[in-house]
Amino acid sequence: MRHQASCRERDASKEFQRRPVTTGPVVTLVGAPNVGKSTLFNRLVGLRRAIVTNRPGVTRDRIYGLVRLGAGAFTLCDTGGLFPDDLDSFSASARRQTEAAIGEASVLLFLVDGRSGLTPLEEDLARDLRVRGKEVLLAVNKVDEPADSSTAADYYRLGFGVPVPISAEHGLGIGDLLERLEELLGPLPDDAGLEMKEETTVAVLGRPNVGKSSLLNRLLGQDRLAVSELAGTTRDAVDTLFERDGHRYRFIDTAGLRRRGKTSDMADVLSLAAARRSIERADVVLFLIDASAPLTAQDLRIAGQVAGAHRPLVLVANKWDLVTRPDEVTRRLRDELVARIRFARCAPLATASALTGLRVERLFPLIDEVDRSSRRRLTTPELNRFLREEGWSGRVPRLLYMTQTGISPPSFLIFTRDASRIHFSVRRRLENRLRERFGLGPTPLILRIRSRSVRRDAAR
Repeated sequence: MRHQASCRERDASKEFQRRPVTTGPVVTLVGAPNVGKSTLFNRLVGLRRAIVTNRPGVTRDRIYGLVRLGAGAFTLCDTGGLFPDDLDSFSASARRQTEAAIGEASVLLFLVDGRSGLTPLEEDLARDLRVRGKEVLLAVNKVDEPADSSTAADYYRLGFGVPVPISAEHGLGIGDLLERLEELLGPLPDDAGLEMKEETTVAVLGRPNVGKSSLLNRLLGQDRLAVSELAGTTRDAVDTLFERDGHRYRFIDTAGLRRRGKTSDMADVLSLAAARRSIERADVVLFLIDASAPLTAQDLRIAGQVAGAHRPLVLVANKWDLVTRPDEVTRRLRDELVARIRFARCAPLATASALTGLRVERLFPLIDEVDRSSRRRLTTPELNRFLREEGWSGRVPRLLYMTQTGISPPSFLIFTRDASRIHFSVRRRLENRLRERFGLGPTPLILRIRSRSVRRDAAR
């Protein structure tokens, strides 16, 4: 069964009904907490996408990854463990995410812990899964030695046929598992054209509890991510795919970036590492700040990480529903951002409320504009004509030659006789004129100035 998402215009108000885009059939990992679902997910996807620790309940959101099998592919979904109903709000939220993932699955991959033996919770889960009308494949994890595979026979009584003994950590039995999945899924869609589909990767960043998951849920039009009023609900960097007007977006919801001294918990440390990797992966960063409060040192540290990675940026002042003097606050925010975050002067500032949905839909045109600017490519003749017409080739210090070396963001190499004589004000003026002349607008620019003779770099 294929799960495809499309955005259909419901009325003239341009509202859209959205859901994540998945490629081919979906296999959803389910099981009790801490049985090794995230380890198996990472093993099958081939990336360290899900956070793995020995503490139960670390995964709270749905995480998707593509598993290639021969010439075909299926989508694998990792979930939080299925918890008893009377646990805390985090567990209840994680269970809602798991229920939604079960609903979209073609096959449920039910994982149990072969070391601990069959537990009452797993028996309850098995009874629950049997009545859902889904194909269920039972895998017994943590069977680290071939001699231990006989323990899998204890799980026959769950009623899902022959269990597959595996060790997600060591890779044992993975081939047998994939063969059984292939039998259940049937012919898989060809993934030959998968990488060619245009996609914009958007990382959603901000300090803890600024509303990142709430904003993404509002953008997606569904309760896609676990949301709580307590800071730190999101642990994994969660990828969500969906299409809008025929264009595919990959949103990455990240853990709030805390100060290094505040991250003694190993799961938090791993979360922050994943968030920093997400900055590097992103085509565009949505950087959320709290419109109802002044900028904090934490906001500036996060902005510094985005600037260091030269990522195109959209500033989002969230919680605008709490603002009582919008004109005054808009001026304050813009002045404060430009004064304290230098590169923010070229980034668009959007005001929105994830809680009420105010102006959230307007973020898409801004994302598209910033992404288009960052992918702009200029020819070498265009750039050298720019140098001549702007007088750069005749003034002191002379800029002799210019070429573009990369995109996302646009990167330029400029030759001069002595790069050490290029003052930062010359860089600033050159950057401003490039933006004006070629409409580069809101994207960061990388200018590297090199001496023609001694080949010394004065890189920004």
